[in-house]
Amino acid sequence: MKAKLDILRERMTGAVLGSDEAVFNILVSLLAGGHILIEGAPGVGKTSLAKLLAHLIDGSFRRLQFTPDLLPSDIVGYSIFNQKTHEFEFVEGPVFSHLLLADEINRTSPRIQSALLECMNEGQVSIDGVTRDLPGVFLVIATQNNRYTAGTFSLPEPQLDRFLVSVEMRLPDPNVQHSILKLHAGGPNGTFTPEPEVAIEDILEWREAVNQIDLSDPVCQYIVDLCEAARRHPDLKNEISARGSIALMKAARAVAAIDGRDAVFPDDVKRIATSVLAHRLAPASDDFGIGEESRRRAKVIGVLREILETVAVS
Repeated sequence: MKAKLDILRERMTGAVLGSDEAVFNILVSLLAGGHILIEGAPGVGKTSLAKLLAHLIDGSFRRLQFTPDLLPSDIVGYSIFNQKTHEFEFVEGPVFSHLLLADEINRTSPRIQSALLECMNEGQVSIDGVTRDLPGVFLVIATQNNRYTAGTFSLPEPQLDRFLVSVEMRLPDPNVQHSILKLHAGGPNGTFTPEPEVAIEDILEWREAVNQIDLSDPVCQYIVDLCEAARRHPDLKNEISARGSIALMKAARAVAAIDGRDAVFPDDVKRIATSVLAHRLAPASDDFGIGEESRRRAKVIGVLREILETVAVS
């Protein structure tokens, strides 16, 4: 497992320079069976990462561009009457895929965004009184522009809670930008389509192995203590749900798997805690204006790092 994970990580970070943290969080989501929200300004590689992962995994991929005129049926599917057979036939929506890129998910209304709630949490779709299962491996990679917010809608807390992790991609430092220019100097990048490195069956096996990684009582208690500290902190609001605590546990196990270990340590929890909890919380005194989502997130992460420094392992 670790050998193939290292290949995925190397291919993705090598193709989208400066994306190390985002790639790590994507692999955590893939192993833990969760979904990821990638925030950032346009042009930092959010969509490129999702498309690259789709090429490296031998599964189905759909891209859905979220717009104000999108309908729930455009996401989950719809039934249409066949005049020849005189029966209704179901037309599958983009969610019936292994990897769904929800591009600029905040460009449509919360009502439309909520069409993904059942898909992301239950792995199924209920339409016309019929429940249809999604593929066993179903990963949503949602992108969100957090700089230019004209015409956007904030994601509701229940929607945010369905994402296992979130990460902000920023413009890399000048040295990396120089390397990016060199990478593109020979012509448009991305004309080469990489061969799949991982089968869907591999991912299912990996997830089963991750679920077997040892989680000691002290580490469980440490996760509980961290979440309780975040709930009680005077500078934070939006309490972490039980789903959030479970997400932190699953993500910590995935971190251990990426590092090739068969047990979770407190450092694994610390490494992924801000990615799991940041989008579930908000500053208590939110005096940030429109278009300052990046600063708002930075404030939350600062408080979370303070909590990580003060909460001890039992």
